[in-house]
Amino acid sequence: MRLMTKTILTCLAMCAGASLAVADDPPSNKGTPESTAAPTPPADLPKPVSTHDPAPPVASPSATLPPGGIVEQAGVGGPVGYGRPGVLELGGSAGLTVASGIRDMNFSPSIGWFIADNLELSAIGSVAYVKASDQSATVWSALVEPSYHVPFNRTMFGFLGMGVGAAYEQKLGAGLAVAPRLGANFLVGRSGMISPALSYEYITHNAMDSQSDVTLVAITSALRINVGYTAMW
Repeated sequence: MRLMTKTILTCLAMCAGASLAVADDPPSNKGTPESTAAPTPPADLPKPVSTHDPAPPVASPSATLPPGGIVEQAGVGGPVGYGRPGVLELGGSAGLTVASGIRDMNFSPSIGWFIADNLELSAIGSVAYVKASDQSATVWSALVEPSYHVPFNRTMFGFLGMGVGAAYEQKLGAGLAVAPRLGANFLVGRSGMISPALSYEYITHNAMDSQSDVTLVAITSALRINVGYTAMW
């Protein structure tokens, strides 16, 4: 009897010890393996932050001239792109024509202003040195040229212009100058434009010199290939 009672008391003591050991164990986290910390509540997590830089605004095709008529910055990264109203363009072009018995070197500074979408009004000055056979002449001209620029993509444009103005040569005097021009614009960097162009300049003169027909033809009718560089803002 005593042996049975002792056995029962021993079993009860072992069960009580096991219960206390289970109660002392820290709680386990079934959601995080091998972790004793409670999971972080979703409400305490930091909000996601985007590091994507927004693209600069693109000018509307129906953009109008800004206050004052001139934009503050143009180019790919600017608020207004090439061909938009208010963009200014300043630079020049140069060309060399070599034909049988004729040499034609010219330099033409220019300034342009886009008065509407893709429509530019330019003032172009030009000085050309013409040499034909053993004779030479220097021709000065000033033209006003409206031109239309067709965008092919963000960095390439084609254009067609018609320059009208006056030209002067010392022996022949002044005359009316007409110069249609066809070319392309290629964007370089953020605000530079390289513009190869083909132009034909015709000048009317009141005076005629029969002894210098070759030089006279070279002066009054010239087909030129020029390459220019301009900066816009």
